[in-house]
Amino acid sequence: MRGRLVALAAALLLAVAARAADPAPLRLVDDAGHEVALGHPAQRIVTLAPHLTELVYAAGAGGQLVAVGKYSDWPPEALSRPVISDAFTVNYEALARLKPDLVLVWGSGTPERTKSRLRTLGVAVYEIEIRDVDGLADTLRRIGRLAGTEAVAQARAQAIESDWAALKARYGGRKPVRVFFQLWDAPLMTLNGQHLISSAIAACGGTNVFAELPTLTATVSWEVAVQRDPELVVTAGAPGETARPGRWSEFKRVSATRHGEFGHVEGDLLARSGPRFVDGARELCEAVDSARQGRPQPVFGAPRGAGAASSAR
Repeated sequence: MRGRLVALAAALLLAVAARAADPAPLRLVDDAGHEVALGHPAQRIVTLAPHLTELVYAAGAGGQLVAVGKYSDWPPEALSRPVISDAFTVNYEALARLKPDLVLVWGSGTPERTKSRLRTLGVAVYEIEIRDVDGLADTLRRIGRLAGTEAVAQARAQAIESDWAALKARYGGRKPVRVFFQLWDAPLMTLNGQHLISSAIAACGGTNVFAELPTLTATVSWEVAVQRDPELVVTAGAPGETARPGRWSEFKRVSATRHGEFGHVEGDLLARSGPRFVDGARELCEAVDSARQGRPQPVFGAPRGAGAASSAR
């Protein structure tokens, strides 16, 4: 009897020890307010937008990435991952075969029907919506927790915070410049003060002339845009492109037109809300500073080896 009791006690101790050795389940609340629970750090991650792919790599979890959304082209290693979605559709059959334990979706960019369908499949869905640099750094840390790569994610988050603080300290106290950030020209589209890009405008000492808009992005009339009299019009696009006034050249009394202040920044840096955002913000600050001092606008993102050229007037 004593032997059986000893054996039973030993078995109980082993069970308790094993249970204590099991990692506690991960529970995080995403940016939409949903609690996401994982029994262990995610080993098979899917991202449904390019900036989410960049964030996963920046958090040190690129090796756990099994599929990505269309246009995920940075870092270059991302090009080797299967493309499983675009802005509107997901290949659910391919996704099921991959058996991901975590899918990262863009809160305002992934359709609600896609999020709902993913959840019906029993996949852990984590929504990400970044509105400021604090949120960007926090998102990196949370991805690191979800993927078990906290040390790498923390280091990258701190570097971004440090670079952002340095940028604001350099440009923030300078003379304000009225900025119109042009997302599209036909129809004319811009962004409001809650958009991440607007935080870069403010950090550069600029003023978003449509900060009060009720939605993140919106169509505005040319008449109202002209009335706001921007001193700088900024567009974003591919590396090596130059700023062009387009229809703004028709409005001779607008300050930006009178002085030829049309800036261009590399879109993937600034518009993706990813880990390279501060690099894009730095380009934006140079454009704002050029407008402030009346210098010719620089060309950003030119191919390596190409000299800087003045923007189109």
